[in-house]
Amino acid sequence: MAETSAIFLQDGAGGNPVAAELIDEIADAHLLDWKAKWRPALVDLLKEMNRLGIPRSSWPQSWHWEWDAKAAEIPQLLAFRGFAVTCGGETQGLMRVDLTKSGRAAAHAGKPLVYIDYLETAPWNWAELSRTPRYKGVGMALLAAAMALSVEEGFGGRVGLHSLPQSEDFYRRRRMLDMGPDPAVQNLRYFEMPADEAAAFLK
Repeated sequence: MAETSAIFLQDGAGGNPVAAELIDEIADAHLLDWKAKWRPALVDLLKEMNRLGIPRSSWPQSWHWEWDAKAAEIPQLLAFRGFAVTCGGETQGLMRVDLTKSGRAAAHAGKPLVYIDYLETAPWNWAELSRTPRYKGVGMALLAAAMALSVEEGFGGRVGLHSLPQSEDFYRRRRMLDMGPDPAVQNLRYFEMPADEAAAFLK
């Protein structure tokens, strides 16, 4: 049975704390929100970016992700886990992780870690087009959930991921190690969170 933890996000306009929930699964209700709410909001955003003449290279790089397909793979492999963040009765963020990967950084090379396959927040939480996000802190909450799972699994809080270019600065600000482009994964930059940084982050 899925566990739900109380967390707090920030109101995008005023920065005030807002009660939210972290759920350790991606349920049908979350996928329904993705299909019925996220996708129409994304279509509106892309239409506006197209109207303004913003090149496709600057469009949100996760716009083509199909969360129903990603979530369908989770029950098939014990190594996959899903997470969702909800607030205000709606799904605000989704994440899928893989527990079969190993560290690459010299300090913990070969040691197990939690690898973040996909992490995305709802389109209304993006700061595209100088908009005010509805909620802030969704990505932080999901990243913290991956670290907490790493601790629970005995991996010491270690987390790894390949970042879309638009998200690289977010992970650098979280003090993750930037290990450069990975030719094996579309030249996306690979990042790792060492155990000591994870412990500091979770505090």
